[in-house]
Amino acid sequence: MQRAEMVTFGGSGLDRNAPMRRDPIARAKALADGTPILALWRGKPLIAGDPADGGVALAWLPKGHPVLASSGPDLVFLGIDNGTPRFAADISGWVPDDVDEAQVGAFLDATVQVHPAAPRFAFRELRSIMTGLTPRDAELAATARAVMNWHKTHGFCSRCGAQSVMVDAGWQRSCPVCAAHHFPRTDPVVIMLITHGDKVLLGRSPGWPDRMFSLLAGFVEPGETVEAAVRREVFEETAVRVGAVTYLASQPWPYPASLMLGCRGEAISTDITVDPTEIEDALWLDRSAVLEVFAGTHPRVAPARSGAIAHFLLENWLADRLD
Repeated sequence: MQRAEMVTFGGSGLDRNAPMRRDPIARAKALADGTPILALWRGKPLIAGDPADGGVALAWLPKGHPVLASSGPDLVFLGIDNGTPRFAADISGWVPDDVDEAQVGAFLDATVQVHPAAPRFAFRELRSIMTGLTPRDAELAATARAVMNWHKTHGFCSRCGAQSVMVDAGWQRSCPVCAAHHFPRTDPVVIMLITHGDKVLLGRSPGWPDRMFSLLAGFVEPGETVEAAVRREVFEETAVRVGAVTYLASQPWPYPASLMLGCRGEAISTDITVDPTEIEDALWLDRSAVLEVFAGTHPRVAPARSGAIAHFLLENWLADRLD
């Protein structure tokens, strides 16, 4: 697929510079020279600008900034951005005065948090602003969020249970007891553009916002190929059988740490029997109906969320740009 790397979070060409991860002297010098740091609060990056005004960007802070006082001593090295080393810090220890715990971390978290030491910036849910970021900012934010979440949920050695420590600038955890090494987790997920003639198969999961449908998706299991995962997931969820499968594009999806493998599958049956333990509903839509969805005029299905690979694949299917 020629436009594959135009998907959100992909294709910026960030220099991740693995040697610098293992070079504490070089990192210390970069920080002493004032290299910028991205603060994240509960996975939400610090953002400059307002989406309502049409422009947002990552907000970078110098070492020693008061906002960073709530972070631990360990920073995550993200890579080299046009010659500038980039780091991220987790300040989830800070507690805003008016935080709405019921909304923070929700599927559609529209809340913003403003730190009193940086009133011109705000912590915003990445989903809400991802399409407004440059490709480089989007990749940096996705990387920071995914790695930070891994550290939050993998603080203990899976071999012996002892508390592990961050090493290699955040790209590894080591166990001081049994010497095991652990690396950031990425979960492969297939997401499928299943077509039959001029129709595409969509489904919805329980708990999604009203009228929200998307392409079917599911985790790849151990010992399974991507093609087999596509066929299995579609059959499990809808009883639709799939024949030929081709790969289209991938998207890092830091919610919490997936790699979405976009594929196209040709259905060899069309009757739908929904497994309610898997999904809530599924349907076939033809091109004219999908055009109505994108225009926001379909009576049953809301427009796909911009920035997600499902939107990207459907958009390119409509435009005949999958080859």
